[in-house]
Amino acid sequence: MTVASNPDASLNSPARAGGELGLGIDAGGTQTRWALANDAGQIIADGFVGGITALQIATADGLLTLQDTLQALASAAAVHGSPARVRVGLTGFGGQSEVADELRRLMARPFGLLPQDIILSNDIELAYLDNFRPGEGYLVYSGTGSIAAYIEKNGSFHRAGGHGGVLDDAGGGFWIAREALRHIWRSEDERPGSWRQSTLALKVFEYIGGNDWSSSRAFIYNGTRGQVGMLALAVAAAADSDPVAFGILKEAGRELARLAVALCGRYGIKPIILAGRVQELHPIIAQSMRNSLPADYSLRQSSSQAHFAAARMASNYGMRK
Repeated sequence: MTVASNPDASLNSPARAGGELGLGIDAGGTQTRWALANDAGQIIADGFVGGITALQIATADGLLTLQDTLQALASAAAVHGSPARVRVGLTGFGGQSEVADELRRLMARPFGLLPQDIILSNDIELAYLDNFRPGEGYLVYSGTGSIAAYIEKNGSFHRAGGHGGVLDDAGGGFWIAREALRHIWRSEDERPGSWRQSTLALKVFEYIGGNDWSSSRAFIYNGTRGQVGMLALAVAAAADSDPVAFGILKEAGRELARLAVALCGRYGIKPIILAGRVQELHPIIAQSMRNSLPADYSLRQSSSQAHFAAARMASNYGMRK
């Protein structure tokens, strides 16, 4: 279980924070980030644990991972104070009432809270509200998966993409990893041993821990989406010296542009923000997205801190606004 917290957080002790604390959680398939905010809206502590998704409640193993991760998060946050409310953005959550009720119960327990103290939404809704007010623009978010989102002034949520790694999620970390492995093993079908002359294959196999098919098979079919998505780091590490790796990242940018164009076609041209950790892999991703959009479309990048925004929303500061 990966657990980390801000090394400077102890400088902002709960005693100095004052008032009731709000805990914000931005949960994705690769990593779950958390933050505590006081009633002045100041972030007093933050950290991260392993990735979780709403889909994990459907299996025994997934449920156990979800519970263990939440307990690890609660223990890390408790060092700095006890939250009065928790605002959660959770990947894979579609708003179903029965799922929401179960998730709130699960999330309330490690914090000693009641289910009604847990404010639950999709992680993309949370990221949108961290960047736009409703009706202002479109958020294209690329992490483990990829999606474009638009929230109307009336609160209606609209999306393009976000269909999961089996169907699509083009431009996301899982897709980048899958494209890389597809190319490597197709090349091995045609020219066995060609991986030795491929910087991409060398980086990928180093990350996986083996250059045989059994190692790749175990990695992509036995790992979680988040674990597989992390292989995108190896693809990015090869991009400046390997044209195939560079091309995969360039295509990722084109795919993310397609999501934005889809929403502009449905609801009109509005400002577009690209967020999520995939944009940090290599500059060609955002550059390719920009080049793939019509010239009159506005695009800017955002280093989203959705867990900070969620913490402020959950604190007394957020309740007063």
